[in-house]
Amino acid sequence: AFFTDLGITVERVLTDNGSCYRSRIWHETLKAAGITHKRTRPYRPQTNGKVERFNRTLLDEWAYLRPYANNTDRAEALEPFLHAYNYHRCHTALGGRPPISRVNNAAGQYS
Repeated sequence: AFFTDLGITVERVLTDNGSCYRSRIWHETLKAAGITHKRTRPYRPQTNGKVERFNRTLLDEWAYLRPYANNTDRAEALEPFLHAYNYHRCHTALGGRPPISRVNNAAGQYS
């Protein structure tokens, strides 16, 4: 529903081999949505490199950017951070473009 609200059609999901991604409910949910599930190869951390880098960016640029009075304040700062990160922040790996520029099936394609 999150991606649908953004006009993005999810075609595939890449996960590690954790037990939560092998459950029946996970499989049935993806199948009902017409989403293909791909798994990373065991002992290949390179596959998750971009995710690991994003987690580091979250820590540096959102979670611990400043002291928050409480977790609610931190949670409220997440949505503006994600918008800036995905729509406005230049990424060297994308030739200076934001991540939304790589989404090729979003309604109102980014330009």
